[in-house]
Amino acid sequence: MKKKVFVLLTIVSVVQLHAQKVLKLEDCRQKALEHNKTLQMSKESVNAARELKKAAFTQFLPNFSANATYAWNEKNLSLLAEDAMLPVGTKMPDGSFGFTPDQISNNWTLVNGQPIPLDANNTPFNPKTNPEKIQWKGYALLPKEAMEFDIHNVFAGTIGFVQPVFMGGKILELYRVAKYGENLAAAQHENKITELLLEVDEAYWRVVSLENKVKLAREYRNLIAKLDSNVRVMIEEGVATKAEALKVRVKLNEAEMTVTKAEDGLNLSKMALNQLCGFPLDEQYALSDATLKSEENVQLIPVDEAISNRPEIKALTQVENIAKSNERIMLSRFMPNIGLTGNYLVSNPNVYNGYKNEFGGMFNVGIVANVPLFHFGDKFHTLNAAKSQRKIAGMQLDEVKEKMQLQIKQNSYKVAESMKKKSATEKNIEQAEENLRYATEGFDAGVITSTDLLGAQTAWLSAKSENIDACIDLKICNLYLSKSLGTLK
Repeated sequence: MKKKVFVLLTIVSVVQLHAQKVLKLEDCRQKALEHNKTLQMSKESVNAARELKKAAFTQFLPNFSANATYAWNEKNLSLLAEDAMLPVGTKMPDGSFGFTPDQISNNWTLVNGQPIPLDANNTPFNPKTNPEKIQWKGYALLPKEAMEFDIHNVFAGTIGFVQPVFMGGKILELYRVAKYGENLAAAQHENKITELLLEVDEAYWRVVSLENKVKLAREYRNLIAKLDSNVRVMIEEGVATKAEALKVRVKLNEAEMTVTKAEDGLNLSKMALNQLCGFPLDEQYALSDATLKSEENVQLIPVDEAISNRPEIKALTQVENIAKSNERIMLSRFMPNIGLTGNYLVSNPNVYNGYKNEFGGMFNVGIVANVPLFHFGDKFHTLNAAKSQRKIAGMQLDEVKEKMQLQIKQNSYKVAESMKKKSATEKNIEQAEENLRYATEGFDAGVITSTDLLGAQTAWLSAKSENIDACIDLKICNLYLSKSLGTLK
């Protein structure tokens, strides 16, 4: 039965060993880029800005529209209140309306040899200036019904277009603002990628650091455990005291606690990395850089090129461009707006050839112009505000560039300092290992006490731990230098 259990445990261990995957830093980065929801929302923001740019471009094109309406009216339209009587006259040789003597009932008299009509009081009058005194013999009837129009049911419709011709440049600037908005969204998306990669790299190297700390803590515990076993044997042989055994036991307990803390920290750090990469929180794996043997030196580039690579600078540049375009838009409000219009109108009743209850229509083309004149300085104030916003955007860009130059210098110095620290810790390891070797040999020979050996082991642990910290610190400093140079991609 025990043999079967042993075989089963062996098979399970082998399966787990083969199932455990090995992750590289690039694998973690790629998984995080695919999993991160903030990055996905940022990408959608870029898509939205791109669509807004396309929408802004359509403002250059004509706008077509169609409209229709129907109205029911209670009453018809009448131009006369009652029947009208129109006098019957004659068209004169000069084309004017006049009369012949047989068409009126007025009496006539001669004044300076010219016939002049008389009114009802037999007073001569001028028919052109006093036509109301003419007594007509014949009248034409104009019935009220003839001048009444049926508007009970009115249908009307139009289809047309409006084409901007000159709008003071505001349409062009609005399109540029939309394009700068797309570039701004892209720069912000790139900045979120950089921040995510920075967070993933930090979590990755934190796990690497704790894996090495766990390994180191276990080695130190094994050294203390071996010393504890030797001291027990020496007590039995009478060459060591119980006080020495108690000192070693205390150190062994401290080493066990150190291992436990390191393992707990490693588990929590792996959970944090799993969350960033989208893995199950309890998923286990091995990291390819666990040995800390890989050396990566950041390639330095000119400061101006590094600053231009930074997504923050790209974003602020677009903000400045938007402020400049906004200033031009405010300036365009002083200029006239001119547009071309064209329409086809249709209506029922048809009023284009008499008045009939049928559909009829016509085309028209026109030019619309709007010239702003005066509005109590509103446009001047908004233009001045836009100028101030443009100046603020320019000063913000200059200020950030200065801070980035300082950041690049600081990170370069930190990398150089970390390299020196790593070199110094490597020398300390060599000395600590040599000291531990001599102390172990002296203890085995009986010329060195267990206290001295514990001190050598503690110094060895400290040197190893400082070297791990120095290696990780160099990785992190290189990471931040890459970010400040804009090459963390």
